[in-house]
Amino acid sequence: MTENVETKTETTDSAPGGYAAARLRLLQEESRSGPPRRTALAELTDQWLAALLAGGAQEAGLAKGAQGSPGAEGIQGVALVAVGGYGRGELSPRSDLDVLLLHDGSADASAIATLADRVWYPVWDMGLALDHSVRTPDQARKTAGEDLKAHLGLLDARHIAGDAALTAGLRTAALADWRAQAPKRLPELRELGQERARRHGELQFLLEPDLKEARGGLRDATALRAIAASWLADAPREGLAEARRQLLDVRDALHLTTGRATDRLALQEQDQVAAELGLLDADTLLRQVYESARTISYASDVTWREVERVLRARSSRPRLRGLLGGRGRGGSGSGAADAGERSPLAEGVVEQDGEVVLARAARPERDPVLPLRAAAAAAQAGLPLSLHAVRRLAAAAQPLPVPWPPEAREQLVTLLGAGESTVGVWEDLEAEGLITRLLPDWERVRCRPQRNPVHRWTVDRHLVETAVRASALSRRVGRPDLLLVAALLHDIGKGWPGDHSVAGETIARDVASRIGFDRADVAVLATLVRHHLLLIETATRRDLDDPATVRSVAEAVGSPATLELLHALTEADALATGPAAWSAWRGSLVADLVKRVAAVLAGEPAADPSVPQQTTAEQERLAIEAWRTGGPVLALHARSEALPPGGRADGTPEAAGQAGAGEGPGVETGAETGAEPIGVELLIAVPDQPGVLPAAAGVLALHRLTVRAADLRAVELPGELTGAEPRRPVSAAGPGVLLLSWRVAAEYGSLPQAARLRKDLVRALDGSLDIVARLAEREAAYRKYPRRRGVHAPPPRVTVAPGSSQLATVIEVRAQDAPGLLHRIGRALEDAGVTVRSAHVSTLGANAVDAFYVTDASGTPLQPMRAAEVAQQVERALSA
Repeated sequence: MTENVETKTETTDSAPGGYAAARLRLLQEESRSGPPRRTALAELTDQWLAALLAGGAQEAGLAKGAQGSPGAEGIQGVALVAVGGYGRGELSPRSDLDVLLLHDGSADASAIATLADRVWYPVWDMGLALDHSVRTPDQARKTAGEDLKAHLGLLDARHIAGDAALTAGLRTAALADWRAQAPKRLPELRELGQERARRHGELQFLLEPDLKEARGGLRDATALRAIAASWLADAPREGLAEARRQLLDVRDALHLTTGRATDRLALQEQDQVAAELGLLDADTLLRQVYESARTISYASDVTWREVERVLRARSSRPRLRGLLGGRGRGGSGSGAADAGERSPLAEGVVEQDGEVVLARAARPERDPVLPLRAAAAAAQAGLPLSLHAVRRLAAAAQPLPVPWPPEAREQLVTLLGAGESTVGVWEDLEAEGLITRLLPDWERVRCRPQRNPVHRWTVDRHLVETAVRASALSRRVGRPDLLLVAALLHDIGKGWPGDHSVAGETIARDVASRIGFDRADVAVLATLVRHHLLLIETATRRDLDDPATVRSVAEAVGSPATLELLHALTEADALATGPAAWSAWRGSLVADLVKRVAAVLAGEPAADPSVPQQTTAEQERLAIEAWRTGGPVLALHARSEALPPGGRADGTPEAAGQAGAGEGPGVETGAETGAEPIGVELLIAVPDQPGVLPAAAGVLALHRLTVRAADLRAVELPGELTGAEPRRPVSAAGPGVLLLSWRVAAEYGSLPQAARLRKDLVRALDGSLDIVARLAEREAAYRKYPRRRGVHAPPPRVTVAPGSSQLATVIEVRAQDAPGLLHRIGRALEDAGVTVRSAHVSTLGANAVDAFYVTDASGTPLQPMRAAEVAQQVERALSA
């Protein structure tokens, strides 16, 4: 794809049309890309601007003896200077031109203004973005002293045309000023980078990263150049230039494919950018971007640590001069050791000046466990490994024998159990290739993107974060070593095709054997990896009151000790995934499942499916009122994320609003608790009748309530009530009441009143409220304003889960979450002529994963052929 540049017909070489044509030809050359193209584009632009300067100087009377040559050698006291990215020669197709018109102040102001207009206006006529200024050297230095970004731009100043001595003088002065002011400027530069990282995030973990502004992006690479120019510290050079080049290449391709000056690698552009760069696919592109960002981030961390060390040492010198023979403290407030003092941490490992280094007597070539011992000591001390130590270990350490000696395994577990400090030390090892040397299978997950927006991290970082979370849960299990290693390996199969849990089980067996676990422990680790999703998926998508559900989990887990480990791993995995993957509600469901499975593993008799499910006092009260009134009864309960379902720890709801027949408006849930709650529990009791699920789901969608979770089941009433004459007739199926438990949140604004919800639900059930038409109207209104260019969602998938229940057929629906989705699913199931016995709805980010327990009219599970037909019918309805 080429740039759309409007050309003009001019006769001079400096005309925009001549430059535009040459620029277009350059960008269309497939044989030239990357650094050669950026350099050529900068040189072409230099020639054009030099010709503009020469022509402008003649017009302004500033050219002394010049003949208008492109070099403008005759111009004295005026120079055109490229700064910033243009000064570095890093012009991407849509980059801004950062240009300084420098003059010595001897010329008339009107002449300088005429010259500036003669240079700037052709650039604007071309439609190019221009960041320009006109200053004397003193003015430029003063501005740089007041504006950090301006000073950074001058560090890359490059002469384009005019008086070269003027440019050289400014560049020399700007560098001298930078070095003199480094103790003040570098902390400002670091704060600027930290603020940018807070705004834009870390490039190596973002699905739509900003190549320039995010942490680990091009701005950080430029900051490393500025640090090197200060002469206080220098960045690790290995791989840094290549990482910068790759990010620039991606930005070039992004500019060419979009035709815009953008640095954000949006999802919808990634396939085109990958094709422009000759890469396999968008995942390969993101992985390359992440690897580059990780290199720059690591170099930044190491360099800033060195800057801090140097500045601490400098600040201590005045005190040292006042101490006759005394020694100054080199540590900061964190308790670092004296500068030069070495404090032992482990065999062959010491702390020096706030970093972990190797002891003078350490011999990594004779001690293969030393890399893990040093890493464990650093993580336990909360200190980084020094760059020199990591590089020495990478260069000299010998491979560990297989299986690993017990000390190596213990040091790995110690490293993983150190908590938050594990992350930084792990990154130190990974930057020098030590992790893949210890765990070769790590290479397949390293920097691997995860397209599911629920995930915050790449696969490898998620594994480390899970170990960090697991370390906080280690007191809950009898074998914390197995928990930590399972956390590190649970997603290791994502680097292979197929089900990552199945592939991961095989890899986990191999890794566990290699690092020295015995056969029994290897089997446990393999089980944990194979079934690391079992508890959360079962708890949120299956009927826990169905004995088959609990029995299948017990058979997969096998023992109480493994169940204990799997429970902790499930929580650690979800917490490390992101806020959408774990909540108090999900935790309570998993805990309930674990309790039931533990009972089965302990040999307790399974629950009798013929016995009605236990209901709370409130649920029974709502069911009785629904039966007596013959209509729906609603109750709203505000729940904070830290509380168990149903209210406070003592079981009392935080705030409640109820609406029944003849009652006034319900209480708005958020009003009595201050801030809007994270989630609200909505209980609906309604006499059993057709269409309850789609009607209730449709009403919630009309009121813009997002359904995060839902459960539907029948409630049996006390026998003494069944003879009572209700005020309204109910279903011929018998005196049953359906109880729907919802976890909802308001999409916009505050929650609706319970009375309004009940009123609309009554109308939906009696047919006076056309939910389908109302939702269609809203969808049509949304389509008029296509403000988002999101990636096209994959089609819905509806399947039958065989063997999941003996009491019903389980239909599982996976689809893109959208307003009215649950209503559409309910209608499709109603149209298919099946009865929904229970429903379990779960929303993860933009993905809905719902399970429906359905039976035929007689209350028995569907035959396999019939179940497949129902699944296909629902899938067709959702795809329409």
